[in-house]
Amino acid sequence: MSSSRERQRERDRETWTDRALDGTRVPYTFMHSFSIHDSRKINNSFLRDHNYATEADIISTVEFNSTGELLATGDKGGRVVVFQREQESKNQPHRRGEYNVYSTFQSHEPEFDYLKSLEIEEKINKIRWLPQQNAAYFLLSTNDKTVKLWKISERDKRPEGYNLKDEDGRIRDPTTITALRVPVLRPMDLMVEATPRRVFSNAHTYHINSISVNSDYETFMSTDDLRINLWNLEITNRSFNIVDIKPVNMEELTEVITAAEFHPHQCNTFVYSSSKGSIRLCDMRASALCDNHSKFFEEPEDPSNRSFFSEIISSISDVKFSHSGRYLMTRDYLTVKVWDLNMESKPLETYQVHDYLRSKLCSLYENDCIFDKFECVWNGSDSVIMTGSYNNFFRMFDRNTKRDVTLEASRENSKPRAILKPRKVCVGGKCRKDEISVDSLDFSKKILHTAWHPYENIIAVAATNNLYIFQDKVN
Repeated sequence: MSSSRERQRERDRETWTDRALDGTRVPYTFMHSFSIHDSRKINNSFLRDHNYATEADIISTVEFNSTGELLATGDKGGRVVVFQREQESKNQPHRRGEYNVYSTFQSHEPEFDYLKSLEIEEKINKIRWLPQQNAAYFLLSTNDKTVKLWKISERDKRPEGYNLKDEDGRIRDPTTITALRVPVLRPMDLMVEATPRRVFSNAHTYHINSISVNSDYETFMSTDDLRINLWNLEITNRSFNIVDIKPVNMEELTEVITAAEFHPHQCNTFVYSSSKGSIRLCDMRASALCDNHSKFFEEPEDPSNRSFFSEIISSISDVKFSHSGRYLMTRDYLTVKVWDLNMESKPLETYQVHDYLRSKLCSLYENDCIFDKFECVWNGSDSVIMTGSYNNFFRMFDRNTKRDVTLEASRENSKPRAILKPRKVCVGGKCRKDEISVDSLDFSKKILHTAWHPYENIIAVAATNNLYIFQDKVN
């Protein structure tokens, strides 16, 4: 079994021609980077070639499973790539922690809605893992309209010795069968298979922006701009609408839903955020349709800071419960806010992600960057939060020490096992040698999607079509 697993990993390493051991972070060292590139299929895997990067190769979601052993990425081409963590060996004790390609499959294909004359992109908007119940792994992936449940399983044996068919599958002539054989299982090279088990479709008029698995592990919800639907994982032809904010007259529409998530421990509780910067906490025990929220979180706007861009930059792009379930974290364009579920009046903490861009909002509006949707993540103990920025920068905030750091995920300044150096942005005046001017920032390089290992200080950062994996420095 171990030898076949090694052969499978070796084949995966060979097909990823552009994997590089680059460099890395303040207490974080670089593990490796993967380039998510074109889809010339070879030996059941995708050959990744840096010279053929396209729009379809841009990573659109990153997600660790509940143990951190697997890491899944989805891209704009509808592909899902799953990485598996190396097991520690006696010969190479420091190899523990590296992630290698485990499985690659096409989750969604481009479709066309003939009734509405609309193209449905194959882009993977979100991936969510289900807790592992047996030897197989299950994950949910969604594009704009359809959610799919995938099973990822291993096979290292094949049946041989059938009576009614040959080894190559052809049916045998019954008159030639003179004796009965007992089929046996023979060892074979490890094969990782991804098979779709459920398809949840035809329930959303608008684009799905988020999915969330309930803590009961029997249901999940899918969210679009105006509605939230509740599904049973075993039932594909029926869902329950639990939130509907669509007005009778669409001209009266003032806000849309931007994200939603279930509470990590209370299966009846969920939150959803809006484009107006508000968060609503709902209890499904109160009523079947949760249009009336239980709690409402919103920070009053300072009239002195009011501008043409106020409503745009206040729109919440991501909302996450802490692992403890006590706090909420929200990300808008310029800040990350932490809310206490017991205090609705104002956020407990506010962190400025890139406040130096406030003077650049006009140009950011003109190039549409002001509409970028940044995600945010907690570390395993809820003591540190991470989110992305421009120029391939990402930010970390320590809630206990109130210290923060700006790091860069880049091939250019990376070396094997190097330590990532903090980066600083200067506004006006003369910049120091190690600083970068706000006018020199590259807004085409942005980190929208990040993930943090549930128990260890290992992070995954998606920078356009590159996936960087960093770990806490090992002495």
